Amino acid sequence: MTGKKIKRKMEKTGPLPARTGIIRCSIIKAILMAALLTIIGFVIHTVAAIMTMDYYMDPAYFEVWSKVMMPEVGPPPVEFTYLSLAFGFITALIYVWAYKTVEPALSGFDGWFRKGLLFGALLFLIGTVPGSLSLYLLINLPAALIAWWTVSGLVIALIDGAIIARFC
Repeated sequence: MTGKKIKRKMEKTGPLPARTGIIRCSIIKAILMAALLTIIGFVIHTVAAIMTMDYYMDPAYFEVWSKVMMPEVGPPPVEFTYLSLAFGFITALIYVWAYKTVEPALSGFDGWFRKGLLFGALLFLIGTVPGSLSLYLLINLPAALIAWWTVSGLVIALIDGAIIARFC
């Protein structure tokens, strides 16, 4: 499109929300935000793990844990922490991309906080709930532990949604 065509289209329809959003959320900003979300998620997961430590220390579940998390009885090796942070960072980048993709559909909601909570709820309903239901069906873990993970997933999704909507 030429400059004149774009100008005529914008006069008819107004500026595109996604276009201004892309400018507001540069690659550097998305990476920094993903780093922040990674740290927040890691802290929440760590607190939840401490609160549910009895499940991790129960010998009945030692065989359930992956060899990455528990190659032998005892605390996870440092490699597990590194992988957790890397996977959290990748997930946070996906969340930022997803927000920028669905942001135009959220334009009817007032304020970044409401948009962020709605996006966080969407993340929870699309990601956490199906994952938790699958865990219950497929893995020999107590329902209470899966419920704890689900609740911590809700907290993380809502916080992530609010932060992404505020800064992106």
